[in-house]
Amino acid sequence: MSTPQPPMPQAAPEWQAASGPSYAGPAYTSPIPVVRTHLGHAVASEWTKIRSVRSTMWTLGVFVLLVVGIGLLAGALVANDPGEGGIGDENPLSLGFFGLLLGSMCVITLGVLTTASEYGTGMIRTTMTACPTRGRVLAAKSLVFFAVAFVVTLLSTALVALAQMGMLEGVREPTGEEWLKGTVGVSLYIALLGLLSLVIGSIVRHSAGAITIMIAAVLAPLVIAMFMFSQSLEDLREALFEYSIPNQLSVFYSTSLTESGPSGWDPLWIMLGVTAAAFAGAYALLEKRDV
Repeated sequence: MSTPQPPMPQAAPEWQAASGPSYAGPAYTSPIPVVRTHLGHAVASEWTKIRSVRSTMWTLGVFVLLVVGIGLLAGALVANDPGEGGIGDENPLSLGFFGLLLGSMCVITLGVLTTASEYGTGMIRTTMTACPTRGRVLAAKSLVFFAVAFVVTLLSTALVALAQMGMLEGVREPTGEEWLKGTVGVSLYIALLGLLSLVIGSIVRHSAGAITIMIAAVLAPLVIAMFMFSQSLEDLREALFEYSIPNQLSVFYSTSLTESGPSGWDPLWIMLGVTAAAFAGAYALLEKRDV
């Protein structure tokens, strides 16, 4: 019995054996334009995020309510009782300090949520996929938040200052520098404080933890200094008072809580240096750690 032979290989069809593309027409061009991405695209994306979430409206709404409401209330109280509650020769704009100090907590909260909330929800993975350049993402978040915080604070403080000057009678007119520091200067400081919170949120990656750290940074120095009764700790106690955030904030209204320490525009440069150092650390960690 003969053994069956395997089938002989056959030559491939001519259309399959031909080398190169079988389509000889013009090259295909996609109708979708290819655009080289840049920082502007990341800024537009972050602007869409910050204006579309409810936390922005709530925190900024409470901030305006505190700054304007407490500022007008303080002005009304002084106007109705000019004898004992008068401000004398002090800067009339200093009455806006109390509302701004409380309102700063809202800016701190919003700054932390701008970054840390994305880590909590996992949205940061989508953000980094859409924009793999991590430093660009952090820069875009910082620019958008700083602009929003500065504009809202400037409008609120300017409104309070104008309203208080209209309510108070017999007080001296603030100088040009006092107007500048009490509106633009203090708004820059609050915006930088919020930006520092944003950076801390990027470092910690936990909303509650970052907010706790920032509130402690605002309140802890004053609280700790109040319980330093030892004479050997007098220098440390004075330093905590002088460089605490509430005291630095009061310098913009020429009502420093201490006789020495920062003056003029010093608090703004201090906050700028601290924020820049924290930003550099956050950038280094963002490039090194996993999302």
